[in-house]
Formats: sequence, C-alpha cells, structure tokens
Amino acid sequence: MAIKERVPMREQAPEKRIKNFDSVPLGYSIEEAVSEAKRCIQCKNPLCEIGCPVRMKIRDIIHYIAMEDFKSAFLLAKSDNAVPAITGRVCPQEEQCERKCILGKQSKAINIGKLFAFVADWARENNVVEDVKVIENGKKVAIVGAGPAGITCAVDLRKLGYKVSLFEALHMAGGVLQYGIPAFRLPRDVVDYELSFLEKNGVDVELNSIVGQNIDFEDLRNDYDAIYLATGAGAPKFLGCAGEKLKGVYSANEFLIRVNLMKAYKFPKWDTPIICGDKVGVIGCGNVALDSARCAKRLGAKEVYILYRRTKQHAPARIEEILHAEEEGIIFKEMVAPCYMTGTDDGWVNGIQLIKTEFKGVDKSGRKRPVNLENSEHIFELDTVINALGTTPNRLFLSKVPELETYDWGGIKINDNYMTNMDGVFAGGDALTGGSTVIEAMGNGRDAAKVIDEYIKK
Repeated sequence: MAIKERVPMREQAPEKRIKNFDSVPLGYSIEEAVSEAKRCIQCKNPLCEIGCPVRMKIRDIIHYIAMEDFKSAFLLAKSDNAVPAITGRVCPQEEQCERKCILGKQSKAINIGKLFAFVADWARENNVVEDVKVIENGKKVAIVGAGPAGITCAVDLRKLGYKVSLFEALHMAGGVLQYGIPAFRLPRDVVDYELSFLEKNGVDVELNSIVGQNIDFEDLRNDYDAIYLATGAGAPKFLGCAGEKLKGVYSANEFLIRVNLMKAYKFPKWDTPIICGDKVGVIGCGNVALDSARCAKRLGAKEVYILYRRTKQHAPARIEEILHAEEEGIIFKEMVAPCYMTGTDDGWVNGIQLIKTEFKGVDKSGRKRPVNLENSEHIFELDTVINALGTTPNRLFLSKVPELETYDWGGIKINDNYMTNMDGVFAGGDALTGGSTVIEAMGNGRDAAKVIDEYIKK
C-alpha cells in the first residue's frame, strides 16, 4: 500500500512574517490533523516513543487524533507532558521521536510535533483541562528555577501529593520559554496559558525570588523535605577576544531577553530599547543563533549573516529553523571563525576579523573538526555583532552556595539519582549540562521527581 505524503504545514509567507513577530506556522486544521494522524501505521512496538525524553504515549495519542477523539488525545498527552503546546512547537522532533518513525524510511515521518501542538491548542479553544485530584501527603519540596526542568518536576511532585514551592528569580515563570525563544516560534499567549496550570493545581510560585540572595538557601534546607535545583544556564560564553566590549556587541542572551522578555520590538510602547544596525553578524549556528538572526531581521536589519566555522549541514540548529531562516533572507557565511571585533573612535563596533577554516579529521563528538587556514584573515564590516556560542550554569546562585560541588566549567555534580553532594538536594536541567533542549530538561525534571519521591518516602 502506498504511503501518503505528509500533510504540509501552512505558514506565513516569508515577505510578510519578517515584518512581524507572529507565529510562522499557522497550525493544522481539524481536517489536516486527522489526515496526518491517519498516516500513522500504529506500530506494535512504537519506536517513536523510545525517542521521547518524557516517554509520551505517542502511538495512542495519534490514534485518538485519527479517530477525532481530541479530548482523549489531549488528556493522554498531558498525563506525561506538562506543556504539550510548547514542546509541540519547539522540540527537535526530527532528532528524537520522528527520527525513529518507521515511515521516515519510506516517505516522511509522522509530523508528531505539529499534531501535539494541534491537540493542545484544540483543548485550549474548547476549555478542556486536565482534572488533577491531589491527595496531600504532608511533605514539602522546594524547587529553585521555573524553567522547563523545574516546571516539570513541580507538576509531577504535585500530582504525588507534595506541597511544592517554586522559586523564580525573574518576574515571570518559564525560564528560557519566556526569555529565550521568540514569539514567532513560541507565541507568548501559548506560554502564559500552559504555565497557568501551575497555580491552578496548587503549586506555590514565588516570583522575583533569588535563592541565595533574598532567600537563604539554608532556610530552604530546614523548611523543606527536599530541594530540586533547576537554576538553568543563563550565563553566556564569550570569545575572550579584543573588541567584545564595544557598543553594538551583544551576547545572544542579552539580545533575546531584550526582545522576548522585555518586548524591545514594541519600543517605545514598551520601555526597553534595542539598537540593531543595518548589517548584523551572528556568531554560531545553533537554534539560539538563528533565533537572534531572525529577530534582527524583524527589527529592521537589511543584511543578517550567520558566521559559522562549519557548514550549515553540520550545524546543531533544527533543519526547520535553518530553512525558515533561509526563506527570510538570512545569509549563511560558512567556514569562517571570528578573531576579534574592530570599532570606531567613539566605541561602536564596525567590523569583525574572520579567518577561513577547513575540515581536518573529527572532534571528540564525532563531528568534522574545523581548523584555521593560515593567512586567510579578513575584515568583515558589520554594525552589530551577536555572540551565540552557548551558555554555562548561572553563577549567582552557585557563588552563594560554595559547599555545593560543581565541575570546573560550572555544572552541578550529581550521582545517578540526581542527588548532589548535599543530602536531600537534587539538581537537573541545564544546571547540569550547560545547555540542552526543552524536552531533555523536562525529561530530567520527570526523572528527578521520581527519585525525590523515593528519597522522601524512605
């Protein structure tokens, strides 16, 4: 039997979307979602589920969608995933669940992410919510950090009957979901709605609460039966080269926080300004780099370049995001590495020295290793430079808890059960890795909730 082609996702036209921050994908209609779900061959042993970090029951969810039982599909998705409308939009499905889909070997894998986003959006539009009946157990857990890992751990522990207090340093919960991902990929109303269930289900969310500064960490240890550290990785990495302190040079963290969390693209209606020149260069080619480049385009930059020491075929960014960036006119300047930034007499960046690279052998991860070509340095004129080289765990919290064991690069050390060197103190998410996907951090949160429950019961 011939395999049907994947139902395409309708999207904003590139020439229109570069002038707004509205969602690029327009979402499946009911007919489109059902048609796509019916492509699923309902494998006896669904390999797609093996690729899911939070172990969603993907086959059965898709079956319910195909049968037009959207309520059952949503409730089943919600039982394993606290924020299906979010992960459906930002998960790298092509590297996880969809990568293992049998149909991918013959045609195109089931569009799992878009189906999950559809069914979560349908539930919101039809006021379908998960009815959680909590049986209180009298125990308390404190969670530090309201990003994907902290949120997931909080939800799972609350369902098990724990009183959960979630401490967030910023004025909004969500972590990277709020400050790191642009609205054209993850609409803010979706984030706000998905996170509203925290307080509805009895999670005590304490905003503007910096543990280690205005809340004493030892007080938490005395007041709670366990603590889960999900402090994230909000500290940017830098090149350490000349010119990085010039005006017009941003870390991707600062650039995206100004745009996403502080709504700089709505200035002066919102208070936070942002200066973005006509010619912008973004160093790196991960999802954060592409988010920065696509934001710069929407802020009015005439030319936006991705400056990358490999080729885009070897980039960590999602294929979908690379294609969207190309459609929007982002220019990929490949096989170049930055040396230093140049500036004007009054302190503004006006260029970057690049050196050409070539592949020689492979690195520790198995990727092709770029090396610099001698005598290939050249100045590339730019008005704005955005550094998107990755992140490290937040140092503010770590500096206040010196007894907590960490690696030299800042990651928190844990044992096989997510326990740190401090009894009853667990950790997960980007605080361990320095950077991971939303769904991987959520998987950490789920696993940690299980071991925290076992620890307290013992």
